[in-house]
Amino acid sequence: MKIKVACVGKVKDAFYRDAVAEYAKRLSRFCTLEIAEVADEKAPESLSAAEEAQVMEREGERLLSRILPGEFVVCLTIDGKRFSSDQFAKTLQDTFDRCASCITFVIGGSLGLSPAVIQRADLKLSVSDMTLPHGLCRVVLLEQVYRAFKINAHEPYHK
Repeated sequence: MKIKVACVGKVKDAFYRDAVAEYAKRLSRFCTLEIAEVADEKAPESLSAAEEAQVMEREGERLLSRILPGEFVVCLTIDGKRFSSDQFAKTLQDTFDRCASCITFVIGGSLGLSPAVIQRADLKLSVSDMTLPHGLCRVVLLEQVYRAFKINAHEPYHK
């Protein structure tokens, strides 16, 4: 089993990097984890709608280049499906059992994901109704993936 996180940009804050490293270590018991970072597009704070679309398109092309045929793609979007931890664990297990040896989670840049990336999604997932900083989103995702593996292995996990 393989989990890939394709994401725009690097985690800048050391405390988020440390948390990502911790969950990567914990996940190594259950799966192979790949973090596939792509460069974020340099852009000024105020952009026109057309400029925003160009930024998302360029970042989207980079993300799509990191997704291989046959991978089950989960795009993180605010309007995606919401799961309890138990439901998420079941969805992950069902996906591995049914059709995929690799589940790829995609986290967009500050402007979100391009329509082309969202179109490639097999599932849209929301981790929160609130907007999260990129580093925190990555930590929350990895924690929930780890929790899902623990649930599926019938192992205890702190509540």
